[in-house]
Amino acid sequence: MIAEFGLAALWLAAALAALQLIAGALALTPRGAALAGLVRPVAVVQGVLVALSFAALITLFAQTDLSVELVAKNSHSMKPLIYKISGTWGNHEGSMLLWVMVMGLSGSFVAAVERRLPEPTMLATLAGQAFVSLGFYAFLLLSSNPFTRLSSPAIEGAGLNPLLQDPGLAFHPPPLYIGYVGLSVAFSFAIGALVTREVGPAFARAMRPWVLGAWIFLTLGITAGSYWAYYELGWGGWWFWDPVENASLMPWLAATALLHSVSVLAARNALRAWTVMLGVVAFSMSMVGTFLVRSGILTSVHAFAVDPERGSFILGLLALNIGGALVLFGLRASSVTEGERFTATSRESALVFNNVMLSAILGIVLVGTLYPLLAEALGAKVSVGPPYFNPVSAIFAVPMLLVLMVGPLLRWRRDSLRRIRLQIAIPAVLLVGTLIWAASQAVGLLPALGLALSAALAVASVMPLRGRKLRQVKLPVWGMVTAHFGIAVALLGMASDAAFTTERLVAVRAGQVVDVGPWQVTLQRIEPVAGPNWTALRGDLAVSYKGGSVTELHPAARTFWAPPNETNEAALKTRWNGQLYAVLGQATGDGRWQLRLWWKPFVPMIWYGGILIALGGLMALLGRLASDLKRLVARDKIAYRRMRQGR
Repeated sequence: MIAEFGLAALWLAAALAALQLIAGALALTPRGAALAGLVRPVAVVQGVLVALSFAALITLFAQTDLSVELVAKNSHSMKPLIYKISGTWGNHEGSMLLWVMVMGLSGSFVAAVERRLPEPTMLATLAGQAFVSLGFYAFLLLSSNPFTRLSSPAIEGAGLNPLLQDPGLAFHPPPLYIGYVGLSVAFSFAIGALVTREVGPAFARAMRPWVLGAWIFLTLGITAGSYWAYYELGWGGWWFWDPVENASLMPWLAATALLHSVSVLAARNALRAWTVMLGVVAFSMSMVGTFLVRSGILTSVHAFAVDPERGSFILGLLALNIGGALVLFGLRASSVTEGERFTATSRESALVFNNVMLSAILGIVLVGTLYPLLAEALGAKVSVGPPYFNPVSAIFAVPMLLVLMVGPLLRWRRDSLRRIRLQIAIPAVLLVGTLIWAASQAVGLLPALGLALSAALAVASVMPLRGRKLRQVKLPVWGMVTAHFGIAVALLGMASDAAFTTERLVAVRAGQVVDVGPWQVTLQRIEPVAGPNWTALRGDLAVSYKGGSVTELHPAARTFWAPPNETNEAALKTRWNGQLYAVLGQATGDGRWQLRLWWKPFVPMIWYGGILIALGGLMALLGRLASDLKRLVARDKIAYRRMRQGR
């Protein structure tokens, strides 16, 4: 009955989404004003129902109910409980239900707590959210039903892809989904504002927390996904510009631009049309990513569906949602003026410049991702990878980072570079000095630029605190400083990995010693081990940094039996200045074993930087929410005082 309950809850949620759309649209007309009070409660109940539906699916996976087709295809009774549960979203249907659940809960939360928008804009926003949700409900119920029963239960499940049986992949998809779907709220806000032509600071202040929240989760999801690929896939890299990786990066780039644009609109009542447009673009990139991963045109561990019908369905949703939004933007853009003016030397100008650079990088990633797919459709095989993405992106990333050092020091509306020349002198000297040092170390151009920009940005990011009483600095300012410092830290890790990584591929017998960078690695033995649903050959390595104390690493080659597959489990030794990375290969037949070893100076900084960037976003979000709460309390007090005074 659990599957039937989940399906019934999903149908009811879809029906309520339809009611929310109709009531919200009619409530904007004079004759339908009476329906206005219906929209918020319906949105809340819709979110609860779809959450119950997802909880039912989790229960089916936790119980390994093999009478449900989805469970039989993606689970196994011998799997550890954590991977039974994560198997819920480790497949096409379950991940789409997770998507719809996050969308439903987001809409219900907006309906329950958002009071800053004018009521007509709020009604249009909730109607827009329902319109987007309805498409995904239809997709699930008509094309990808997760609760389909088998005519007779399976004897045993087929199991989950072994590459997905890892804590990193068990936990990183949900933050990514929250980020993707959080942008649907920004999209709905943009639609609501276009419908009612209410684009101003109040709209921006209401929209900003949702953009910030989505951006934080996207940052965490991308950071966790990058680290998962780094240690689980065993190839020693942290980013390969894979289309599935790009599918998560593109919404993040758009959301970063939107985050800064909405802040300008909230603070200075400028960039109105640009902010609305970015709201549309950011969610469009989420939809494009969904199409890439779900349409079956990609082959990847993340790409679930291979059914052309499903791809056509998502393409239809993409055209309907994004095409409709762009048409509405075209019709209303002339009525959404740009707002307050500012000079070329101002904080607004710096933010606009960086938004343009982010948009250019987004365009480069989009073209590089879609071009091989279009070429293949025309019968040609084209590969686009790091040799294209790295240098072309750098053309726009370098000036963006240079302006990022200066922008936070500028005043709003009008300023002069002469006023801040002493503050930017230190980062500038550091930038040039690091470039000269990197040239003396025979480092390549891009890694040298990365190291120099990292050092200069690290110092420049804390410059806005200079001369202030730190206890009186507001939390959003601390958030900005932390996020920008996190970018410098991540950049240090990326540049160091490209500039200083040492790699050894060797075949050794037990007792032989291999040097890799400052490390000495000794293969002690190879021994068989067993897990809950796998067996493995494990290498016992004794490792020593510059002849110091000895510790052990245990890379392994695992063999899963359901489904049959082999994986390499890398072993890592992390120090403050880098990471030793070891992978066990095949036996060579003469008593030797292949070992692949990397010494990667400062590479963990990539993920520490990602965490700092997300932490900065969280600090800004908490600071903004506290300010909004104070403003609401003050407004209520004034209203209460006026009521008592009879005014």
